[in-house]
Amino acid sequence: MVAPWRLIVDGAESGAHNMALDRALLAGRAAGTSPPTLRLYRWKRATLSLGRFQDVSAVDLSEARVRGVDVVRRPTGGRAVLHDDELTYSVVASTTDGVPRGIVGSYRFFASALVAAYRDLGVETQVANATRGQSGSASCYLASTQADLVAGACKLSGSAQVWEHGAVLQHGSFVVSRDVELEAVLLRLTAKQEALLAASTRTLADIMGSRPPIAQVEEAVVIGFESALGITLEPGTFSDVELEAARHLDKRFRVCEP
Repeated sequence: MVAPWRLIVDGAESGAHNMALDRALLAGRAAGTSPPTLRLYRWKRATLSLGRFQDVSAVDLSEARVRGVDVVRRPTGGRAVLHDDELTYSVVASTTDGVPRGIVGSYRFFASALVAAYRDLGVETQVANATRGQSGSASCYLASTQADLVAGACKLSGSAQVWEHGAVLQHGSFVVSRDVELEAVLLRLTAKQEALLAASTRTLADIMGSRPPIAQVEEAVVIGFESALGITLEPGTFSDVELEAARHLDKRFRVCEP
């Protein structure tokens, strides 16, 4: 019998603390002290997350402060993502939990759960089969990779990973609605890039015709992971060790706060 995975349905946290919690979960799974975990969470305020190696000069930090937006650095790679009206997921597991070794196989493994979650919401998606991007753009949503899900020709969501000693952290977003103007200002997008961002991406509200309750999205994600991966998710909480580790990691991910 396969041991259940832990499910943490979290509240809204600051951007830096969200990243610190995800990183603490990865460290625990890599050490074998934390179980495989699916975490669902939100953000206290609009937050721009930069990829692990992304240059902070891509962001207008003064505009972020004026507009009350947190800026953080993710433990994972990729380009900048504006987190606001969305449900964010993170999943931490290892090759001993059945995750294929390597980036391509593991992305496909988790993509099956994401596709199933969207289907439960009545949204048909598929994994992007080509890589495209706007050179010079700092925005994740102006690029598409084989780690992304698309609805028709439009990007719906992206994911990012980091591996440590056979364990992987992957996180991404179920975007309910998108503030294209705010993202364009923060990332200094040209008018052409802003228009492309609006035209080439879609949200749950766009496709479903109205804003779905977050609880409905949470339920769909749980159903998707359990059905696609053949696992059982058991509600749980962070351990004291994980919380203490996250507390010490907060500053590592903080770039600026309003």
